[in-house]
Amino acid sequence: MEFCPKCGKRLVPKKQKGKNVVWVCSKCGFRRKVEGEDKAVVPLVVKNSEPFEEPIAVIGKKEQKLRTLPTVRIECPKCGNNLAFAWQVQTRGSDESSTQFFRCTKCNFTFREYT
Repeated sequence: MEFCPKCGKRLVPKKQKGKNVVWVCSKCGFRRKVEGEDKAVVPLVVKNSEPFEEPIAVIGKKEQKLRTLPTVRIECPKCGNNLAFAWQVQTRGSDESSTQFFRCTKCNFTFREYT
């Protein structure tokens, strides 16, 4: 695995015209020719060179109706209801605590609490 010296993002092998393969940064556009030991690994990777995007968890209207999230007693700042669905997301660095989200069971207002 190679990383961009400019921005630190993971470099992805891409085929150029002919048989040349280069490492490419999808963020800043940095390019570097594949050399040495990398040449043995790259043919396996280039076949599946689609850029990988990490999925983002979204709770949509369909999922809201399932009512599978845990509920907690907390006051909704919008309507004053005392019951809300709760979930946690790691929104900052992994060395920092996660952010807890709440969605009111009455008015569906979403709010958060930084822990």
